[in-house]
Amino acid sequence: MEYIKLNKLTLKTHQAINEAWVQERIAEDPSIIGLGDVELKDKERRQPRAGRLDFLLQDENRRYCVELQLGRTDESHIIRTIEYWDIERKRFPQYEHIGVIIAEDITSRFLNVISLFNSNIPLIAIQLSAVHIEEKIGLHFVKVLDETAFRFEEEEEVESPVTDRAYWENRFETVGLVDQLFTILNENVDLNLTLRYTKSYIGIGKNNIANNFVFFKPRKTYVLLHIKLNQSDEIENEMEEFDIEYSHRGNFYLLKIYPNHIDNYSVPIGKWLKMADVYSNL
Repeated sequence: MEYIKLNKLTLKTHQAINEAWVQERIAEDPSIIGLGDVELKDKERRQPRAGRLDFLLQDENRRYCVELQLGRTDESHIIRTIEYWDIERKRFPQYEHIGVIIAEDITSRFLNVISLFNSNIPLIAIQLSAVHIEEKIGLHFVKVLDETAFRFEEEEEVESPVTDRAYWENRFETVGLVDQLFTILNENVDLNLTLRYTKSYIGIGKNNIANNFVFFKPRKTYVLLHIKLNQSDEIENEMEEFDIEYSHRGNFYLLKIYPNHIDNYSVPIGKWLKMADVYSNL
């Protein structure tokens, strides 16, 4: 294996490359910044009385308000990102919005400042590096601060408007995957539960009483499975072993469940669902 020494560039002072060039590379392939399979919704998006947002990216029901700055991040960069995030979330409340700061140099001081905001505002900080390799330039993005997930509020879910199964079937083909997960739930918990359809999620209940210690959010290719469980290293090690994407928000684990997970990992999924049974009170 041949070794190639990487020569790091400082784009802020580079004579031939500017912020517009970096923006074009991101616009061509937004996935390079490390936020997953996101699509470009808008570039240089005009904000009412507040300038222009560099990028608006989207993944399912989540939107990312991205501000790029070459060189070192500063106060104005953070304030712009938060301001644009606030404008977008108010204009389009049906989406979850995340602020994203990209800069070449994100100092520990500003990481601390961003972390303070992050307790109430979902922010992601990404550090950009440019390298020179054999007359070519590569860009490398590293997430140095992830969002702090908001605490899950059961009251908000309870108040979600009631709908029917057709509402979800018309939106996503993964409702059948919900049925498979629901079967695993009943097999392991044995509470003779029923599905309850709302416009925000598919919950569960018994005898017309809701109790969402488990609930489902269908998406285009997967189902976001919410399981009410305390955070546990053992559980997370198992999820990583089975290559299941997860996060922990408030009292809930959020798992991205794809069709192949049902075929291969129905036993551990059933175990986690059974562990959540202690919260059911049904």
